[in-house]
Amino acid sequence: MKRLKIGVICYPSLGGSGVVATELAIKMAAKGHQIHFITSSLPFRYIEPHENIFFHEVRIDGYAVFKYPPYDIALANRIGQVVDEEQLDLLHVHYAVPHAVSAVLAKDMIQSDIGIITTLHGTDVTILGHDPALRNTVKYGIDKSTITTAVSDSLRKETMELIEPSKDIKTIYNFIDEEKYHPVDSSVLRDHLGIEKKEKVIIHISNFRSVKRIPDLIRAFAKIVSEVPSKLLLVGEGPEMPRIRRLVDNLGVTNHVLFTGKRDDLPELLSLSDVMVLPSEKEAFGLVLLEGFACGVPAVGTLAGGIPEVIEDGVNGYLIPVGDPDAIAHKTLRILMDRDVHEKMKANALNVVKGKFASDTIVAQYEELYYTLQNKGC
Repeated sequence: MKRLKIGVICYPSLGGSGVVATELAIKMAAKGHQIHFITSSLPFRYIEPHENIFFHEVRIDGYAVFKYPPYDIALANRIGQVVDEEQLDLLHVHYAVPHAVSAVLAKDMIQSDIGIITTLHGTDVTILGHDPALRNTVKYGIDKSTITTAVSDSLRKETMELIEPSKDIKTIYNFIDEEKYHPVDSSVLRDHLGIEKKEKVIIHISNFRSVKRIPDLIRAFAKIVSEVPSKLLLVGEGPEMPRIRRLVDNLGVTNHVLFTGKRDDLPELLSLSDVMVLPSEKEAFGLVLLEGFACGVPAVGTLAGGIPEVIEDGVNGYLIPVGDPDAIAHKTLRILMDRDVHEKMKANALNVVKGKFASDTIVAQYEELYYTLQNKGC
């Protein structure tokens, strides 16, 4: 089949949408397609150069007339240039605002019939879509896209109800790179972190925003550590960190909580962990759950957003109500204290990554969409 030239617009910095966009692009390049990133900087997950991957920087000059740099306009202009110069076959846009809107503007500016696939990742709907000042903008970006996808059925349904777009949305789940995320020997790292052999390890990875409800986890952990010798790994950084540190001190668990900051050795950290906890009140998908599953880590997560589409209650983890530290403690302790439960859930976690969320399966679904766009003559 024809090898395609695909323009990819995404956030290049940390975040689930940028991770998935970059991993998908790398997989597509490996299949022979030509990928053109159109972003403000090189995506952080793109580490090893590939002959089929190209980068087109979006530059913003300062103009006194603008209070804020007009990134969306600069992005649209750059997209238009790249579409023309590289003769792209289609655009895959990750995130509705501003990326989808900028792609539509670029298409109109150069009077092109290029097809646009917009993938919704979560906060572009769950947060921006609830803002009356931006809801119509999100709707515009979706309606003007040729095809729109969402990373979970939950996000798809919320978008249809909240935004009321003029066309349907297709669910295509997230995936992870199985070559990177798999069980590894983490004994050296365990010693380096000062975790004793008798101690169980609970891990949480996030951007430490209030929506993650990490204080619920801290309160639960205070109960857990009183029952089982354990350590809590808090991986990442974010605005809630000062509040969380104070709570850790106030609950007297300072010596049992490790603040690791942002890390590049996630497979090693996950491989030494016994349970992952994701207590979010909103979560479009929960990519970290897949990363943990791929390393054999069962999870305790809330009945929020797309989490129940990843965690199957009692199979690869447990589902709990939002805002219930006692439930977090109870279900986490059950996994930590029952070896048979842990081993069963560990095996099921590994299997779901190889099955339902296998990268080959998800990449093939996107590739089919790309060719559908071409066959429509968009």
